[in-house]
Amino acid sequence: MKKNKPHEKTNGSKDKPLEKQIRLLKSIVENLINKQAIPIIDLLVGKKHVNEFLIAKKLKLTINQTRNILYKLSDFGLVSFIRKKDKRKGWYIYFWTLNTYQSLNLLESNLSRELENLENQLKNRKEKRFYICKTCSLEVTEENALLNDFICPECEEVYQLSENKENIESLQKEILRLKKDIDLVRSEREIEEGKIEKKKTGKIKREEKKKKILRAKKRATNKKVKMKIISKNKTKKKLHKKKKI
Repeated sequence: MKKNKPHEKTNGSKDKPLEKQIRLLKSIVENLINKQAIPIIDLLVGKKHVNEFLIAKKLKLTINQTRNILYKLSDFGLVSFIRKKDKRKGWYIYFWTLNTYQSLNLLESNLSRELENLENQLKNRKEKRFYICKTCSLEVTEENALLNDFICPECEEVYQLSENKENIESLQKEILRLKKDIDLVRSEREIEEGKIEKKKTGKIKREEKKKKILRAKKRATNKKVKMKIISKNKTKKKLHKKKKI
């Protein structure tokens, strides 16, 4: 049995793309970790290599508590880190960066699962009948209602046929909202994918340029060595002729 409650309304349509992306990411982080992890997103969005001690200070947590949260986010690929040794104190300090591309991938995956779940609910609503106990506000499937002779086992009131129209409309609105969110996240992910490919291409071009310069230097060096050998051989021949004379 499940309690019959309306879907929550969101102000998603009023959000700007980045704000909506951050809001969605925060909801995923809350589900994956806990509420304590949510502010980390604000501290990392749009920044690179953020000092973990700064994060701990902003969150008002110990460094170990902060690291535990960041390690969990790292397990899902949402953040990455570099570490540097403090020359004065001798220990390592970690600097964290939000993995935007992986975050968007995870968002799209989770939203797609949620969409699939809602579409299944909508299908059930359209194809099946549900009954509700108005005293307990509990809704059950027709099969469960039949098992209990259409009597609520909690209060022994007779089940009433549930009005599906409102639930169907609510689900349809949620599905439409989710599809818009998925389109937004997919679009942002494709942009990030383009940036990554651009970086890869740039790196390959730089490597090729370095190799080209090295090859040119090697050819120049070989040419110099060859010219020296030729010059040396010519000098030897001249000396040899002089000795003969």
